[in-house]
Parts: sequence; C-alpha cells; structure tokens
Amino acid sequence: MESTETRSMPAQRTRSVAFVGLTIAIIAVSAWVVVPIGPIPFTLQMFAITFAIVVLSPKEAIAAITGYLLLGAVGVPVFSGMRGGIGVLAGPTGGFLWGYLFGVAAAVLFLYAVRTKLGVAGGKNAPRLTRAEKAALTRAQRAGAFLRSFGVEIVAGVIFTAIAYACGCAQYMVVGQVDLATAFLVAVAPFVVVDFCKIVAAVICADAVRAAVR
Repeated sequence: MESTETRSMPAQRTRSVAFVGLTIAIIAVSAWVVVPIGPIPFTLQMFAITFAIVVLSPKEAIAAITGYLLLGAVGVPVFSGMRGGIGVLAGPTGGFLWGYLFGVAAAVLFLYAVRTKLGVAGGKNAPRLTRAEKAALTRAQRAGAFLRSFGVEIVAGVIFTAIAYACGCAQYMVVGQVDLATAFLVAVAPFVVVDFCKIVAAVICADAVRAAVR
C-alpha cells in the first residue's frame, strides 16, 4: 500500500517548484528597482536573495539563483535596468551576478550546517515547545533564543554578500582595468552599510513569513 509520505511527494515537488519560480520572479523584480549612484546601480537584489536564503531549502535557493542567471544569460531582461544577455554577465558589473551563485551556495550550506548541528534558526532539529513551555520561558531565555536564530541568519546573509562583493570587485578590476583600491571604492564601499541594512530587513521579513506559514 502506498504510504502517505509517498503520496505527498508530488505535492511537495510542486510546492518546491512554485517557490523557486516565485523567488526567481521576486529577484527579477527587485533588480528592476534601480537607483543609479555611479557605475554600480543600487537595487533590492541583496534583500530578495537574502530572504530566499533564509526561507527556502538549500536546493530551492540554489535552483532559484541558477534559474535567474540562466534566464538572464539567454536574454530575458531580468538583470538591473531590465537588461539581459551574456554581455551583462561579462561586463564590469557581471561579477556580482556570478557572485550571487557562489554566495548563495556558501550561505545555504552554512545555514544548513548550523541548523542541522545546533538546531537553531528554523532547523528541523530546533526544539518545538508547547504553549505552556513557551509561556514558562523567561525574557532572557526568549531573547537568547531569538538572538541565536537571528544572528545565524544575519551571518548567512553576510557570507553571501561578502562573496558577491569579492566576485564583483574582481571582475570590475579586470574589465574596468583599475586597481583593487579603485574597484573597492567604486563597486563595494558605497553599498556596505545599505546592504547590511537590507540583510537585517530580509531576515526580519523572512522570520515573519516563516512564522506565518507554519
């Protein structure tokens, strides 16, 4: 006889595909919100991708960013400024896009490892407390649990962003034929504070969404 778990697998796959497709759309839309402040535009992609890292499973997050890059590579206008094509990936700002893939992979693996080993930040091994147990927690215990989960997710966002910065800075140096200091000042420095704020906002939103759908 077919088990309940076996019967639910197609539904789980359908849900996963839907999540990936929706995430690709969100990343694309976030890339269209552009504030030009120099050669490197300001977009909401860091927010959208960090949100995906926290909410989705590792496979879903990697599939979403891979699908996004593939769509852009074949010419679909999903990159900043509603652009698409290999030329964007090979251009001075293309390193950030490649960095998204490597950064997402590293961040979700880190998050998966921490969630699995420590049972925090939404992991499957995280303790499931009853209402009575939650009510019995002191404020300090509640704050500690929140900060552990929140802090881990912030670190995952920082890992993703740092790798994207490194790849973007490297390609900007090569394509733009500038030195490291110039590349850093143009491609990274103006965005550090704003992008960190986007990471924090993404984690807060992700935790709210995850709590709502439990």
